[in-house]
Amino acid sequence: MITSATSRARLRSGLAWLIAILLLLTVMLYLTRVYPYQKIGPQQPIFFSHRVHAGDKEINCRFCHPFVERSANPGIPPLSKCLFCHRHVITGHPQIVKLTRHFDTATPVPWIRLMYMPDYSRFNHEAHLEQEIDCVTCHGEVSRMDRIYPIAFQMGFCVSCHHERKAQLDCWLSCHY
Repeated sequence: MITSATSRARLRSGLAWLIAILLLLTVMLYLTRVYPYQKIGPQQPIFFSHRVHAGDKEINCRFCHPFVERSANPGIPPLSKCLFCHRHVITGHPQIVKLTRHFDTATPVPWIRLMYMPDYSRFNHEAHLEQEIDCVTCHGEVSRMDRIYPIAFQMGFCVSCHHERKAQLDCWLSCHY
């Protein structure tokens, strides 16, 4: 009887260890293979939260991206635009200190590009804004994102949207000019 009770205790102990090891491996697999590929963008040199600015503070996209209505490139706002507020608001925050240092030394911030269009195509924000197509349609709910994830726009995405909206589908008039 003592041997069978001992062997059952060893079996339970071994099973507990096996479960613990499997759980640990599952967590490690998730953290190394799945979690990094969630829809979260790369870490930028200066942390910027669209959720805070466009979401919580309800700052209109066009305030920071002023060229959106007259250029294919809406532009990254100049640091002076950020300092319009941040010369007075949370000036001691480490990210604002870093931003101010870049501005004061006239050193460009090495931002990581997030939106890509193929070289053989052109995009006009103005035409889409005239049709009252919201930024969310292409860029997602940025007002809910702390870090924007990269988007490589592909032809299929644009063509299906043009089909849905019965918009221009002439390749050479629309996108490839």
